[in-house]
Amino acid sequence: MAPDTIVLVHGFWVTPRSWEHWITHYEQRGFTVLAPGYPGFEVEVEALNADPTPILKVTVPQIIEHLESVVGALAAPPIIIGHSAGGAFTQILLDHGFGAAGVAMNSAPTEGVRVVPLSQVKSTFPVLKNPGNRHKTVPLTFEEWKYAFTNTFTDADARALYERYAIPANGGILWGSVLANFQPGHQDTWVDYHNDDRAPLLFVSGSEDHIMPPEVQRSNAKHYKSDTVTEHKQYDGYAHLLPAQDGWQQIADEVLDWALAHARP
Repeated sequence: MAPDTIVLVHGFWVTPRSWEHWITHYEQRGFTVLAPGYPGFEVEVEALNADPTPILKVTVPQIIEHLESVVGALAAPPIIIGHSAGGAFTQILLDHGFGAAGVAMNSAPTEGVRVVPLSQVKSTFPVLKNPGNRHKTVPLTFEEWKYAFTNTFTDADARALYERYAIPANGGILWGSVLANFQPGHQDTWVDYHNDDRAPLLFVSGSEDHIMPPEVQRSNAKHYKSDTVTEHKQYDGYAHLLPAQDGWQQIADEVLDWALAHARP
């Protein structure tokens, strides 16, 4: 039986609200759609901006544990679609045996992917410029948001999305992802690239993405040496906030159709 549930996983600097249109779109196609927030992110964007304490407290293991509890409680394996850091979390969930198929959109890399384009350095510089940010939450200014998330959008659209979606990010988690490739042992974003039992995985890239450019996803995909399906598709003209850019409906349908076609029984 084909999966009838979709789980949408958000990334950093945003909340599940960033999936609002995809939730409606997929529900109209007859699917049950879940968009779980990270632990402590159950409140609205405005509340997290007013008091970012929950952002500072959360850890990657806590996020993964929470997502696994949501997916594991379902009657059948769902399709899991993650954006940005949510793409890395999607990969981890699949590696841990969850999901019928996965889509990692403009995905942050899992451990071992060392490609660091200059635009990524500039996008994350507000956090990485100061090691003290490891113990802080770090918001983006509108100009920083526009460069990292919405560089192909009009100023008016970028501003509206900034005001509706943007929250600070956990500086410690972002620093940890940078240091993961230089510390001994497996870190929080480790996956087994040789796992033959992993569900099929599609990487999706926006050609104009500054914070997670396509070369990051291409390198991530090439790391997988298992016998399971791993593919990459690029959409030209799309920025990092691809789920909110004009034309997102076609992408939403195409990635869902791919996942349904490749979903394991």
